[in-house]
Amino acid sequence: MAEELDKLNDLFEQEDRRQAPSAPNDASLREGIEAPAPEELQSQEPAPLKGSGEQAKDAAAKPGKPSAKAKDKHLPSVDKLFLDESGEEAHNYTGDKMTERDYHPVRQSRESRTGCIGGLMYFVFIVCVSIILACLAWMAASDALALNKESFTAVVNLPSSIFDTKTVDDLDENGNVVGTKTVRSADISYVSDSLKEAGLIQYKWLFEFFCKISHADRKVSPGNYELKSSFDYRALVQNMRSGSGSAVTIDVTFPEGFTMEQIFRRLEENDVCSYEDLMEAAASYKYNYSFLDGQTAGDPLRLEGFLFPDTYQFYVGMQASSAINKFLETFHYLLTADMLKQANDRGLNMRQVVTIASLIEKEAAVDLENGTDDRALISSVIYNRLKEGMTLGIDASILYVFPDHEGAPTAEMLAYDSPYNTRIYTGLPPTPICNPSLAAIKAALNPESTNYYFYALNTETGKHEFFTDADDFNEFVATQNYG
Repeated sequence: MAEELDKLNDLFEQEDRRQAPSAPNDASLREGIEAPAPEELQSQEPAPLKGSGEQAKDAAAKPGKPSAKAKDKHLPSVDKLFLDESGEEAHNYTGDKMTERDYHPVRQSRESRTGCIGGLMYFVFIVCVSIILACLAWMAASDALALNKESFTAVVNLPSSIFDTKTVDDLDENGNVVGTKTVRSADISYVSDSLKEAGLIQYKWLFEFFCKISHADRKVSPGNYELKSSFDYRALVQNMRSGSGSAVTIDVTFPEGFTMEQIFRRLEENDVCSYEDLMEAAASYKYNYSFLDGQTAGDPLRLEGFLFPDTYQFYVGMQASSAINKFLETFHYLLTADMLKQANDRGLNMRQVVTIASLIEKEAAVDLENGTDDRALISSVIYNRLKEGMTLGIDASILYVFPDHEGAPTAEMLAYDSPYNTRIYTGLPPTPICNPSLAAIKAALNPESTNYYFYALNTETGKHEFFTDADDFNEFVATQNYG
């Protein structure tokens, strides 16, 4: 590179000698110097050097390499491009007259500055959006997973009124549609409102989205549920099911001799389930118990007598068929093989036995503390009259069709034409008239062996008096005030 620079200086010097004595002007500088081709530079002989002997010696000693002094001599030819006439550094290289602009500091272009600011703003925007999205994701995850929540419990009620039935596809194990089925579906909007009001969730839309993809509307059940704030969305759905550990329970007692009507009303009063749902389940639901075989579906009275009276624990808002099944299951376990044999030996089915037991339950006077228990005696009267083809004449059966009436039947009731009117029709009433106790059922299977056909209550002693003929019976009744 140094050799080429030296050759370029020699060319400038030769050009200066050809133009001498006239000095180069600005126009020639503006036109520029056209450099010779590289071949010309190689073929041209360097001009003889003028100067002292030392210079000559330097040139002879090192041919092809100019001395330092020679370099100093030739550099000014190149400097003309960078210096003005006074030798000062030129601020422009066009040869034009200097202006104020030539003294201004060099600045970046507006486009360059705008591009940098735009890029910075875009970067800040991306960072801000990322932070916002991260915060929203964390908040949503905290709600869905129940993170960092204060520990508390809340009771949530899901009434039966928010549930409806709908038909959905029935899938096999491989996910193929094999038919349709009817399921009970909850109003998830109501459920999410209840959970939010209780403070168990924060974002309704997120919980409803979870319920939609998990089909939670088919999984929850009516009832009252005591839920913990530590439950995530999945745990909330699992614990809002009948029989779960969070379901609120209540103990309800049913006295012996309660009718189905009275049992269902008490269940409704204790928020177990509605009376209408219970009647519907009693009429149409299929219960797999042998003692119900042969009963006509569609009639709720097919269960009368088999709802065994006792104290039961129910889930608040539970399914009606499940509540009824508690009574039937208890009856099933109390019914022994020996009892079935006794009924068969008498030529009776279990429904007839329970019907007799229900009449005994309503008619018998029982005071175990005073040794009063005439259930087996009344059982003997019923069997004796049935054997003779007599009407039973039991007022409790007549009153069965007048559930709101209290006291003795009126003359109009005694004359009312009904299959339950045992003063008009012979034989047993069409159904049991109440749900009897186990003692009454045993009395129906094991009556006393007597010749009694009549009995009447002694209002003074509170016990029944038994008679073999009608005259004695009527004479005793005339002495009593049953008003």
